[in-house]
Amino acid sequence: MFARATVVLLIALNLGVGLWWLLRPDPAPHPAPEPPVGVPRLQLLAEATPQVRGTAAQAADAAPAAGAPLVERASDDSAGGDAATGTTATSCHRLGPFADQAAVARARDALAADVRRLAVHVPAAGSARGWRVLLPAQADRAAAQAVTARLAAAGFTDHFILGGNDANAVALGRFGSEESARRHAATLQAAGFPAQAEPLGGTDGRRWLDIEVEPGFALDRAQRAAAAQQATALDCAAWP
Repeated sequence: MFARATVVLLIALNLGVGLWWLLRPDPAPHPAPEPPVGVPRLQLLAEATPQVRGTAAQAADAAPAAGAPLVERASDDSAGGDAATGTTATSCHRLGPFADQAAVARARDALAADVRRLAVHVPAAGSARGWRVLLPAQADRAAAQAVTARLAAAGFTDHFILGGNDANAVALGRFGSEESARRHAATLQAAGFPAQAEPLGGTDGRRWLDIEVEPGFALDRAQRAAAAQQATALDCAAWP
């Protein structure tokens, strides 16, 4: 009897709780947090006025698509013909003097990656006894021998490795005239060998390095890297 009364009581309580849950009023919504002072409240586009919605649509049409590159257009009134054609003026300089072929070879190695072109210049102080063609001094004799092997493979058989002040430079022949020497040097250069023509005798033995460089080239730093005491301007139009 007692157990039956307990079951009936539990059923009545469950029915009462369920009825209260179904009939209870909706809870009041939590108020939105107030923004900081001076910060405007966010507003959905659907809640905005027709004028605001129209302005937003125009801005969306004018904006570039996502991921599209932004192209900066150059001004039509850019000054100077070089800027219009995309070319830049270069400058030429003569560095030196260098006491021997080894010194000028070290200067070439220090500057070769940063200049447009370079050439060894040996001024004549009097009449030359002849001309010679040679390659710059190599790092050591093994490197010079590797160069002579490349020369032989390319068909140039008149060569030998020098000593003394020109140690590890590679001689490529002697000539009675400047024209013949320069023609042979040009043939070697076309084959990929940095040959130079030099006069024999009639000079003070010093060599110079002529370079052509791009605008903004740090000449003072290049002079230090090449261990050159002097740097003078050259006319690029008169480059040989």
